[in-house]
Amino acid sequence: MAERKQQQDFLGMLADRGEDVVGKLAELPNAKRLLDAANSMKDRVDELQKRVRGIDALEQRVAALEKKVDQLSGTSAKPKRAAPKRTTTKRTTKPKPQA
Repeated sequence: MAERKQQQDFLGMLADRGEDVVGKLAELPNAKRLLDAANSMKDRVDELQKRVRGIDALEQRVAALEKKVDQLSGTSAKPKRAAPKRTTTKRTTKPKPQA
C-alpha cells in the first residue's frame, strides 16, 4: 500500500513539473511560432491522409476503364514478363600455363 502511495506521489510530482515546463515554454518568444507551425503541420498531414485515401478508389476506376478500353479495342493488355536471367557459361578449357 505504501508503494502505491509513493508511485502516486511520484506521478503527481512528474505531472506538476510537466505543467511547469509547458508554462515556461509558453513564455518563450519563439514558442508560439513553433506551436503554430506544429498545428499547421498537423492540419496538412490530415489533409494529405484524406487525399491518399482517395487514391485506391481512383486506381480501381482506372483499372476498370483500362479493361473496357481493351474490350472495345479487341486487344488484351497482358502484363509483360521479365526476361529470364542469363547465366554465364562455364569454361570448358583450362587456361594456358604462364611461361
